[in-house]
Amino acid sequence: MFAIVEIAGLQYKVEQNQKLFVNRLKGDKGAKVSFDKVLLTVNGAVTVGAPAVNGIAVEVEILDHVQADKVIIFKKKRRKGYAKKNGHRQQLTQIQIVSITGFDGAKKDAKKAAPKKAAKAEVTETSETAE
Repeated sequence: MFAIVEIAGLQYKVEQNQKLFVNRLKGDKGAKVSFDKVLLTVNGAVTVGAPAVNGIAVEVEILDHVQADKVIIFKKKRRKGYAKKNGHRQQLTQIQIVSITGFDGAKKDAKKAAPKKAAKAEVTETSETAE
């Protein structure tokens, strides 16, 4: 079982008990955070959202706030006496996926919505082919 969730503008494939680094989140160490913008879930069957799956949420725990490795930016123009050295350390948050919740409600919603749309599409296709 996994889900694709949008966290701080970036998309991540997450599974339960997975640890990952994301851009800095607000919240203290040990805090629980929930993300409800789930774009896709796979739990036996694939459920794709348009744009998000209703009723599914990803619960995470903030483990630590850290900095990434330093990236050196060096600019130079030959024979001009120009050289500029700069560095950057990205602020990150380490999180652990506690659970992916809401599959029961999402399956019921998907089953209710899917047959109605399919039935309307079949009716229009058969009427067009008959003519």
